[in-house]
Amino acid sequence: MQWQWEQDAREMLALEPAAPAPPPGIVVEGSHCPACKHRLAWWENIPVFSFAILRGRCRGCGKPISWQYPAVELITGLMFAVVVWRFGVGWEALAGLAFTGILIAASGIDLRTTLLPDSLTLPLLWLGLLLSLIPLFVDPRQAILGAALGYLSLWTVYWGFRLLTGKEGMGFGDFKLLAALGAWCGAQSLISIILLSSVVGAVVGSLWLALKGRDRATPIPFGPYLAMAGWLQFVLGLDLFSAYMDWLGS
Repeated sequence: MQWQWEQDAREMLALEPAAPAPPPGIVVEGSHCPACKHRLAWWENIPVFSFAILRGRCRGCGKPISWQYPAVELITGLMFAVVVWRFGVGWEALAGLAFTGILIAASGIDLRTTLLPDSLTLPLLWLGLLLSLIPLFVDPRQAILGAALGYLSLWTVYWGFRLLTGKEGMGFGDFKLLAALGAWCGAQSLISIILLSSVVGAVVGSLWLALKGRDRATPIPFGPYLAMAGWLQFVLGLDLFSAYMDWLGS
C-alpha cells in the first residue's frame, strides 16, 4: 500500500514513476526472509512456534526476526479464539473473524505510519452495512445511524479543534474507522466506544510519551484505541454509558 500511495502521489504531481520495483505480494508469493530471500519451509511458517524453534533468527542468514511477527500472530490467535467462543461456529463467527483481522491490520499500520488506509476502513464500513440487511448483528437503521453518527462525531471534533487551535487533532481515517464500528455495533454503541477509546488512549498515550521522553505535541495514533474499544464492544456488548450513569446515581 505504501508503494502504491507513492506511485499515486507521483502521478498526481506529474513526476516520473519511482524506480524501485513493486514490493513482493503477500498472498501469491511464498513467505521468505526479507534480508536473504530464503524461502521458508512449512515448519518455519507456523505462527509463534516457528519463531521459538528458530530462536528468533532466520535459518538462512541468521539475522534476527522481528518480534512483530510472533506478537501479531499471538494477539490474532487469542482474539480469534475469543470471537469463536463468543459467537460459536457459524456465520457470525466468520464475520467476526474478518472484523477482527481488519482491525488488527489497521491498528498495526496506524501505529507505524499514523495512517489508516481507505483500503481497510471503507470495506469494513460497507461490509458492516451489508451484514445489517440480514441482519447479522444490528438492524439496518442502527447500522446506518451508527455509520453516519460515528463519522460526524469525530468530524465535528476535528473541525472544532482546528478552528480553536489552528491544528489538526486527528486524521480522516479515524472518522471512517468509527463509522465502520458504528455500522457493525450500532448507533447505541458509539458513546461506549468513544468513552473507552478516549480513556485508554489518554492513559496509554501519556505513559508512552513519558517513557519515550516526548512532549505532548508529539502525534499519537488514535486508530488502535478506537479499534480496541470497538472490538470489545462488538465481542462483549459493553454499555459503558449506562454503567457510568448508574454509578453517578448510586
